[in-house]
Order: sequence, then structure tokens, then C-alpha cells
Amino acid sequence: MSIHEALSPPRPLVREAPVAIVCNGATLGVMMASPDDLEDFALGFALTEGLIETGTEMQDLEVLEHEAGWEVRFWVDGTAGARLAERQRAMIGPVGCGLCGIDSLTKAIRALPRLADGTLRLTHTEACDGPRLLRAHQPEHDRTRACHAAGFLQPSAGIVMAREDVGRHNALDKLAGAMVRAGHAPETGAIVLTSRVSTDMIQKVVSIGAPVLIAVSAATDYAVRLAEEANLTLVTRARHGSCEVLAAWRRIQT
Repeated sequence: MSIHEALSPPRPLVREAPVAIVCNGATLGVMMASPDDLEDFALGFALTEGLIETGTEMQDLEVLEHEAGWEVRFWVDGTAGARLAERQRAMIGPVGCGLCGIDSLTKAIRALPRLADGTLRLTHTEACDGPRLLRAHQPEHDRTRACHAAGFLQPSAGIVMAREDVGRHNALDKLAGAMVRAGHAPETGAIVLTSRVSTDMIQKVVSIGAPVLIAVSAATDYAVRLAEEANLTLVTRARHGSCEVLAAWRRIQT
């Protein structure tokens, strides 16, 4: 048998393309992303970046395919238009860069609201089991072994919605948009991630309004500090039936 005959066939490759998000004719960002669920992506990006507060502020959303990539266009007016004028910036960068184009260090960490205590409670088992439940909603990962996912976990219901993308930030933005379009109340469940937890992931989850974040990997020290300040329950290293609760532990019943 030759070495070529012994080698396994190559695994399918994950899709990746430039995706421009354009609001009121101005480019908010160009991300390398998986070109799927792009309407969810644009809505979630606008929400988690603080451009809009509700889905009703976004108008005339359309997805256009170009030879060089994809473009998602929409319009805002009123208070959302005022926020756009104040925060308008270009964020052009690769996957994994959540702060590209910010011209001042003070703009990197925006003020976050403090989440209400609410009534959501998860058992320790539910929290630790979140990433395992999410695995059943990752067909692109199964196909390529190269895709992140974000899911919405509700007590006794499991993962009720999930989105995938080559980038962890993009997967979370897609989930945020999908939740808004489906009418899922974020305060009724937890966000589950297949990635590490950095500062920008905390900012996005708090912007979504979910009170619990569960991740399969670790968190940064600054992310833990922000989670505590925002009253966000942060669960990390959730795998093999164990997990670590690093902030706002009261929502996890031991």
C-alpha cells in the first residue's frame, strides 16, 4: 500500500468569506465570517454593538452577494440614527478581533448595564451540561471540525436555538439576531459558547440581556471583573460534568 492510499481523505473545509455590514450607507464593519444566517448576523451585530436596542429599529434589511464577498444593508433612524452618528467607526479586521478600528483605548470598554437578579436558576448539572447539549446543534462543526457555535439554553428545555460560524464573535451575534427574530426572551435562559470568554464576549452577552453565560473554555481576568460588575453569572470550563462558576454564582443551584 502506498502512502497516498493510506492517508485519509481530506475533511470538508469550513466556508469563510468577507461580510460587510452597512448601515445608512456607511460600513460598520467587514468581518471574515461563514456566509450563512446573515440577516441574523446583521441584527445581532447591531444589537450587541449598541447601535440598536430593539429589532424594530432596523429597517429594509437586505443581503447582497458580490464577487468579492457579501454585503448586508439596513437603515436606522430616530434614536438609533443618533447613536450611529455618535459611534460611527470602521471595524475592518480578521476573525477573532472584536475591537478593530477603535481609535481610543477608552472606547474599548463601554459602560454596561447591571443585569437584574431575575428568577432564572440553573442546577449545577444543567450549567455543566450546556456545551454537551449544544453539540447536537453543530452540523457544520461535525462536517468540518472547524466551526464555533453559540446556543440558547432554557431550563428543562435544553438548547432551543443555536447558530454556527467560523468566528466565535460572529456565532454569538448570529444567535442574538436569531433570538430577537424568534421572540425568545433572553432573561429566561443562558448563552452557551464553544469558545473562551474574553471581554468583548461579556459585553455582547450583557447587551443581549441574558443573565448567564456558559463556556466550554476559560475566561480572562478582565472578563470576570466585567461579569461581576454587570451581575452576569459566568460559568467556564464546562465539560465532562464539571464547571467553574466565576461570577454572580447565585443563579446556579448547587
